[in-house]
Amino acid sequence: MVKAVAVLRGDSNVKGTVTFEQASEAADTTVSWNISGHDANAERGMHVHAFGDNTNGCTSAGPHCKSPTTLTLTTPQPLPSLSPSEAKSLTWNDETVNPHQKTHGAPADSERHVGDLGNFKTDGQGNATGSVTDKLVKLIGPESVLGRTIVVHAGTDDLGQGGNDESKKTGNAGGRPACGVIGIAQ
Repeated sequence: MVKAVAVLRGDSNVKGTVTFEQASEAADTTVSWNISGHDANAERGMHVHAFGDNTNGCTSAGPHCKSPTTLTLTTPQPLPSLSPSEAKSLTWNDETVNPHQKTHGAPADSERHVGDLGNFKTDGQGNATGSVTDKLVKLIGPESVLGRTIVVHAGTDDLGQGGNDESKKTGNAGGRPACGVIGIAQ
């Protein structure tokens, strides 16, 4: 069993935790959340974003998904000779975030990004607790989301049904009031 947690923080009152559990590479992953401080009685989008970087707030998390690109790593010291599989593990590209080259969608859709977690619902005080089981979000294997950022959005995710280009990329889910890096947990 692999467990991970993201502690949500941002430039708003939104805070909380999102936990992930996966028993094996072939198993579904359970994603659970406990979020407070959001808008009352609302549906808000939640996605996995490309980078595990929050140095400039949630903007540093990078895009939710985009067309394939490659990030070149620059190191102060030359790397030792690596096997092809070791070198691949050091190369980040958007195929890891969007390995199936799909557009944005709902969690149950066949046309969706790996990190498309849909919407969560808040109560009258702006709090939300819940969980989903997801077939595409992985903690184990080459498509792992470990080290990436989960972002809680300011708006409702239209699940790719908004009829415009942004809908097919982000679900028009809006700003990023809180986020957290997905890290291994005990």
